[in-house]
Amino acid sequence: MKPFENIPLSEYTYELPDKRIAAFPEENREESLLLVCENNLQIHHDHFRNLADYLQEGDQLVFNNSRVIPARLIFKKNTGSRIELFCLAPLDPLRYDLSLHSKGSCTWECMVGNLKRFTDRHLHLDVLLNGRIITLQAEKLKQNGNLAEIRFSWLPEGPTFAEILSAIGKTPLPPYIKREPDNMDRERYQTIYSKKDGSVAAPTAGLHFTDKVLGELKRKNISFHEVTLHVGAGTFQPIKADSLHNHEMHAEFIQVSHDFIHQMSELNQPVVAVGTTTVRTLESLYWMGVKVLENGAIPAGELKLSQWEAYELPQDVSICNAFKALEKWLDLNGMKELVTSTRLMIVPGYRFNTVKTLITNFHQPGSTLLLLVAAFIGDSWKDAYHYALNKGFRFLSYGDSSILFGKPD
Repeated sequence: MKPFENIPLSEYTYELPDKRIAAFPEENREESLLLVCENNLQIHHDHFRNLADYLQEGDQLVFNNSRVIPARLIFKKNTGSRIELFCLAPLDPLRYDLSLHSKGSCTWECMVGNLKRFTDRHLHLDVLLNGRIITLQAEKLKQNGNLAEIRFSWLPEGPTFAEILSAIGKTPLPPYIKREPDNMDRERYQTIYSKKDGSVAAPTAGLHFTDKVLGELKRKNISFHEVTLHVGAGTFQPIKADSLHNHEMHAEFIQVSHDFIHQMSELNQPVVAVGTTTVRTLESLYWMGVKVLENGAIPAGELKLSQWEAYELPQDVSICNAFKALEKWLDLNGMKELVTSTRLMIVPGYRFNTVKTLITNFHQPGSTLLLLVAAFIGDSWKDAYHYALNKGFRFLSYGDSSILFGKPD
């Protein structure tokens, strides 16, 4: 029986009053509360500034270095109608880095606000950039519900699409933060170590880190590694299907270096993951290594992971062997990095292979992220969330943090 076939979804929800959803971040990142769920499932709390006290000397931390792009573009028609294009994922070029650095044109999948007013084929917007006017055009190519394939083009062609977004785009705060983004969000809805543009939602577990906290971790001989998973808007979608079998997990884009995969093969032990996006990346890479062990002839560009595939693959492959196989596959294909996507859905019953400790925020009721937490610490998630609600913790993206130690086998 597959894990998702007998999971009662009604058990993975809880009452979250609106007043407990953080609309603004803490003024000082490291002053956020930190819930600690120990290996013996004892629960207590501290402040994030003391994170190093709960990690061991020599631990390996893995961060998601994705950077949030100002993905919301507001167009106004001559009639005064306001149409929002929320850039979700690049279509042409298909890679985030290439599309964001396009000059002249690119095509994205967009969520369209006020779609019924988007009756013209084109929208236009003048952008003041570096002292000159750039005319941005949005052309609707295809439409599927409230999603549309939008070709952006601009003249003169000199600026990149990233520069245009930076000039006029708005920070894509999640829908449960019921306010308009302001200038503060440009900086505060980013981790201090963010590098690679592409996310439309922050990898929020990292929002609590400061240079001081990172310094304390370094002094404890804790090593840092980075991966990239661009967080999609699907991360906010609650499970609306009547069963997990009918829920379609969103795909997210992964980019990792050959060096990182080599380091994981040499490390050969579980790590501390900062955020659920990092967990999805690490576990997906592991399963891609298992796939390569099964079939080393997978063509470059076709190594991906579907929603339930991990549950059907061999379950007894070591971290070392999985990552060595992935490294060898990269070498055979002459690749210095792996660029791919994953739809991996982690639910109770899943066996974690690469992660021993998880640093994460508190997630929405009935969400895939809450299911991942439940898979990681078992039914103790209920005690942890009950504790956090009783102790005044702030929830969701701008809320407080937790450090969870994986449930004993």
